[in-house]
Amino acid sequence: MNITIHGIGFQKEFIPHIEQLFKILKDKKVEVSLTDSFSKSLKKIAHVPNDFDVLQKKASLSHIDFLISVGGDGTLLDAVCLVGKNEIPILGINTGRLGFLATAPKENIESTITALFEKTYSIESRSLLSLDSDSSLFNGLNFGLNEFTIHKRDTSSMITVHTYINNQYLNSYWADGLIVSTPTGSTGYSLSCGGPLITPGARNFVITPVSPHNLNVRPIVVSDESEISFEIEGRSEKFLISLDSRSEAIDASIKLSVKKAEFSAKLVKFADYSYFDTLRQKLNWGFDMRN
Repeated sequence: MNITIHGIGFQKEFIPHIEQLFKILKDKKVEVSLTDSFSKSLKKIAHVPNDFDVLQKKASLSHIDFLISVGGDGTLLDAVCLVGKNEIPILGINTGRLGFLATAPKENIESTITALFEKTYSIESRSLLSLDSDSSLFNGLNFGLNEFTIHKRDTSSMITVHTYINNQYLNSYWADGLIVSTPTGSTGYSLSCGGPLITPGARNFVITPVSPHNLNVRPIVVSDESEISFEIEGRSEKFLISLDSRSEAIDASIKLSVKKAEFSAKLVKFADYSYFDTLRQKLNWGFDMRN
């Protein structure tokens, strides 16, 4: 089995868990490689074993069976970018806080890897958003797992986003910005702006305005078979667009549209995982100080 481990940055207190992961994989005769960013993060706070290959940024991952993401949800989003069209299954070991995506606790590393080898897991497909434009953006990584956003830049006045669904006019949003979220991203930025929660298997996108000027404008759920396009107006010459945690400044002349990507993210889930349990735990549903 070939496994690549990815991480961006972590605290020293997580080193024992990482060392445990290395030992378990080595004992199971796994061919282990590290991403360049994970190797650099380790070198800052710990020793990197010499018997692990370090993959450079543009190295092919086509021979990898699994990619293990060590960190929080942000690290896993970055792992999705690394995997891209290869659709390599991603296992998220959570060293962060919320962990909607990275759901394997760091305290359960041994049982998690054992379950991986015993094949007592499932692969969950998560739809991705794909950005089309008439300009090269995001270094060709024009897809995201959570959301695509258009936002005013810095402290400039609000913007107007004329929005179309399959070339049919939907609305002109006078707002600080606009979010198009996948079901996976519905628990993120969209939720904080009043968007609904959508289960991962739903075939929908959510369009959510950010601080809309018209208070009667509300989020809308549309089919993920839709192509959503935009025209942006504002006093500023530049606007910000983002795919998950990556952002770029653009001008209003660039044409933008989003649709469902032709490939998906494959997340490893184990028998004890429940999306609804995660919602209750992470969002403190049913929690009352009086109880």
